[in-house]
Amino acid sequence: MMGNTVFLSFAFYSTILILKMYVVAIITGQVRLRKKAFANPEDALRNGGLQYYREDPDVERCRRAHRNDMENIFPFLFLGAVYSLLEPSPAVARIHFFIFCAGRIMHTVAYLLKLRAPTRSVAYSVAQLPCFSMALQILLAAAPYW
Repeated sequence: MMGNTVFLSFAFYSTILILKMYVVAIITGQVRLRKKAFANPEDALRNGGLQYYREDPDVERCRRAHRNDMENIFPFLFLGAVYSLLEPSPAVARIHFFIFCAGRIMHTVAYLLKLRAPTRSVAYSVAQLPCFSMALQILLAAAPYW
């Protein structure tokens, strides 16, 4: 696998995306602390009392961004790994991985900074294009064997 330049490119962009997800999780925790909005009573008690066992719109925004990442990055990890096994052109594969990664980063920035519409939906749509392309190529390669 380590001699497979496509897989190495996939591993690079996948790692960036996983690190981005960790950053969103950290941001969510920091917003919880700043807004004093805790999801568990024991956390609220430790940080001032049960009145802080509550939801906050900014915390929920962070959580939605994180959930959206999971809904989109996890499928990319599967599609990209299988796509890498098809021995595609390294340059074309790199473009697929880069577009997805850049789109997801822009989506997160748009989500967390509350950028004007349609920034977030455009970023989401752009990131979906390489996923659909990879899925189609996987299906075409596998169709003769089903």
